[in-house]
Amino acid sequence: MSTTAVPTADEREEAAPSPASEPRGPATSEALGATGHPISTADQARERTVICFPFAGGIIGGSHVSAIELIRSLDRTRYEPLVLVHRDEGPLSELLRAKGINAELAPIDALSGSGLSAMAKMLRHGSRLVRSATAFLRDRHVQIVHTNEGPMHATWTLPAHFAGARHIWHHRGNPRATGLRYVAPFLAHRVICVSRFATPAPGFLSANRKSSVVFSPFDTTNTAIDRQAARATVIDALDVPAEALILTFIGHFAKRKRPLVFVDTIAALREADPTRPIVGLMFGEEFEPGQQALLEQRIDRLGLKNIVRLMGFRHPIESWLAGSDMLVVPAVDEPFGRTLIEAMLLGTPVIAAASGGNLEAIRDFETGVLVPPDQPSEFARQVGRLMVDTALARSIAARAQTESRASFGIDRHVWAISEIYRESLA
Repeated sequence: MSTTAVPTADEREEAAPSPASEPRGPATSEALGATGHPISTADQARERTVICFPFAGGIIGGSHVSAIELIRSLDRTRYEPLVLVHRDEGPLSELLRAKGINAELAPIDALSGSGLSAMAKMLRHGSRLVRSATAFLRDRHVQIVHTNEGPMHATWTLPAHFAGARHIWHHRGNPRATGLRYVAPFLAHRVICVSRFATPAPGFLSANRKSSVVFSPFDTTNTAIDRQAARATVIDALDVPAEALILTFIGHFAKRKRPLVFVDTIAALREADPTRPIVGLMFGEEFEPGQQALLEQRIDRLGLKNIVRLMGFRHPIESWLAGSDMLVVPAVDEPFGRTLIEAMLLGTPVIAAASGGNLEAIRDFETGVLVPPDQPSEFARQVGRLMVDTALARSIAARAQTESRASFGIDRHVWAISEIYRESLA
């Protein structure tokens, strides 16, 4: 396993004459080919590497946001993204259109699930799917297939293999995931992990040797938001007192995200100080069947129906996040949560479970606060501490904002991924 080194700006300029931060567009007719002679626009198009990005569609997660930032920022004189969706409706397709990304409907149905079970379905019943997808990749001259989610790993790894394309397996989940352990070592050309936590352990049957760590990309240029104005807007939209404590949860309603811990944290804060107005905002949608019902039952049982508010999916989220007093992240085994960094960039203090990739994103009481997992009372205690010690909260937020701007820019991510593309095709 390797951690992709991120060069300085001067080193990037020397290594890549067309860095990701420069405007993208068609190459001019004066561009030089491999021989050093000028080539036409048509020839340039043929020289570009076609990269297929397939997505299942439906709900939006951090993997989609990160992939979209990469797709938008790739050097169009070198790469030609081919974006596929298996469902041409829903939030993801809408977001792609909003970001100006043209997506085509995938030529085959997506496999359900991921890992060995999905691969077994492909082998048992999917010979037609494999042949169709393989032919599609060949017809479109695809050289790299870059998958970003479990069902897409399972659906596209065999077609990429038979089409002679490089398969980049972007792993954003548990390091013990079945597909990562038993499929990626044999069929993936390279594995990109979003954190050291998400990286597979070394071993004989392991993708560790072909893995690199590349942190997710963030737009660090659009963080100069007026937090006071954002808070005023949120207060007005929620119709709550100006002094209300506003805590935010962002994530799908899945057990690993621990939405019930967030609700219990709000209950603990309310019990500690019944006179303080408080509101808990939960942005997300049900990901695992039954989780929404459990959440609503817990809210009702604790008498928090007018306090904990289910906000659904909202885009953009920046004004809500900037208008919140804190972001609470109770998720466990989180590979690398985007919302932590997004909050840091906006100057919103983060309190997160000391688990998974959170430990790589946060230095305790320097760039955020880490809390033992699954302890709502401790989450509530640390929220109360920052509410009282406002100087500490401000210093944590300021340090986190400065460091996240320096460490998680889009340019750094695109450069690292482009290097992996280059090495894969060498």
